[in-house]
Amino acid sequence: MSTVLVIGGGVLADRVSQALAPDHDVIRRPDVAVELPDSVRLALVVHDQWRPAVHRRAEDAFQRAGIPWLRGFVALGAGVVGPLVRPGQAGCSRCADFRRWMAGADRQEMRQLVQRWTDCSGPGRDPWASRSGLLQVAQLVTEEARRLLAGRPPRTAGYMYLVHLKTLRSSRHLFLPNPLCPVCGQPAADSPSDAHIPLRPSRKVSPDSFRCRSLAELKPVLELEYLDGETGLLNGKLHDLGSPFAAASVNLPLIQGDEPTAGRTLAYDEAELTAMLEALERYCGLAPRGKRTGVRDSFRKLAADALNPATVGLHRPDQYARPDFPFQPYHPDRELDWVWGYSFLRQNPILVPRALAYYSLGCRDGFVYETSNGCALGGTLVEAIFHAILEVVERDAFLLTWYARLPAPRLDPGSLDDPELRAMIHRFQELTGYELFLHNITMENRIPSVWLTAKNRRPSGANLVCAAGAHLDPIRAIKSALHELAGTLAFLDERYEENRHRCQRMYRDPFFVRSMEDHSLLYSLPQAEERLSFLFDGRSESRAFSAAFPRWETHADLTDDLRDLLAVFRRLQLDVIVVDQTAPELKRNGLYCVKVLIPGMLPMTFGHHLTRLEGLERVLRVPQQLGYTKRPLRRGQLNPHPHPFP
Repeated sequence: MSTVLVIGGGVLADRVSQALAPDHDVIRRPDVAVELPDSVRLALVVHDQWRPAVHRRAEDAFQRAGIPWLRGFVALGAGVVGPLVRPGQAGCSRCADFRRWMAGADRQEMRQLVQRWTDCSGPGRDPWASRSGLLQVAQLVTEEARRLLAGRPPRTAGYMYLVHLKTLRSSRHLFLPNPLCPVCGQPAADSPSDAHIPLRPSRKVSPDSFRCRSLAELKPVLELEYLDGETGLLNGKLHDLGSPFAAASVNLPLIQGDEPTAGRTLAYDEAELTAMLEALERYCGLAPRGKRTGVRDSFRKLAADALNPATVGLHRPDQYARPDFPFQPYHPDRELDWVWGYSFLRQNPILVPRALAYYSLGCRDGFVYETSNGCALGGTLVEAIFHAILEVVERDAFLLTWYARLPAPRLDPGSLDDPELRAMIHRFQELTGYELFLHNITMENRIPSVWLTAKNRRPSGANLVCAAGAHLDPIRAIKSALHELAGTLAFLDERYEENRHRCQRMYRDPFFVRSMEDHSLLYSLPQAEERLSFLFDGRSESRAFSAAFPRWETHADLTDDLRDLLAVFRRLQLDVIVVDQTAPELKRNGLYCVKVLIPGMLPMTFGHHLTRLEGLERVLRVPQQLGYTKRPLRRGQLNPHPHPFP
């Protein structure tokens, strides 16, 4: 006969004990004791109220004793059963609670409640805890205990049951272990050996694809493991029916608020999956979750193994001097936190400031404003690196064109030989009332890059909106930029009408441009159009698409395409540095997320006060290399206005 330890009191503890007693040796205790009977096979912690302090003591005691345990309780109108916690395995009760309150809209309040009730005995009787509701919760606990004691597969390992006490509706929800959990989180130490990136074969899903795993393959995993309004890492989705193309939004809940991410394709199911992948990428870029960082020192002392922070573009001294500036000036003697990345130019691991490898706002070592620029997610590590490089190229090409005011060649949309793209352009122009202009902004790296501008032909609404794309296949670059344009226009007209006065103020004083949205709003003003005259002065001249871009040979294996990209940057003496940001929540499903830094290329920033050009010489000499100027530019010749990237 198996021994079951039942801890708690009230209806739940009584009912569960009575149900198990005929077949098992049931021991009752009011609380977690220091000494536990050696014969216990399973512990059940059941209360008619929420007792987070008891759950924390149970985690500690049962981990030490090697006893699996299951909880059941009532809190805030819901009965909760699970998870089954097995000593030494990830996914404890702290993880489950964390996922549950993070997925809720009141996560700030819940965090405070958890802290308050952990410090005392917990809340009183829940007003929704009827006897019928308690019996329903007790039945779920009892049935799961019987399954475990009979050796059958559990239903609460990595899952929780939630019982809505008003309706008695029960539902089962998966939760992912929290890699930073103080109980069961075990991130490995960050190390140079783990940062090494071998370029293994990464075969494409089809000859015309640049992906190694299809959305169809990823769909079951994404929907099952990540999206759940009760316990999910992502907790909500929404389709945008007003966009000219299929668009969907997925919400990533964060402590400081909700972070919506968008997916835009030609089909709503694919747009939804793309939005989920975008959200997972954003999640990985927030902080190291799969590794425990431990290097803190100055660049001067680490120089032999470290990236020189001065090579990635700094802010000007007058920017750092502003009283409201959120970052401190960089100095080689300043101590920083570092993470290990991999340098493809050195072909060795390299230390990268954590403030560059992850989002820098709010970072204690922040010396520059660093965004998600160069972050990408893929079905293989190679796939993630390939697309991250293209994002760096896209933003660099756009910014260099803007700051150097390059008269980039205009492309003739009528010369496009891709039927799908021609149909997309026609649909976009007909449904939005905007005319589309395409410009070739390919830089010295010869990676096809485009600038798209949509010009309003209606009597009202935002005047201009811009976007960019980069890809070995220029058709894909244009499609990507067109989806971005459609996404920006979806909100821009309404925001512009609401913010006309603020737009005027931003036009007069660029330091009122403070956010990503402000950059698009500024160029909604008709009078701001003259700032793009360098692109449109020669608007009558256009070039055929077929002769506009360098030809790139592509391969059946994406690793070979990546090697071609790396060879280009090696030839230009530009390093490609990769930091693996992959969180354990993604690695379990074979997904990877990386941050790519290419020192010397222009980083995207939002907010005019956060412009980063100090120490970047490419913006001065590439215009001459491309034949736009006879000599290198001087810094005083650079465009002083906020950029129009959306």
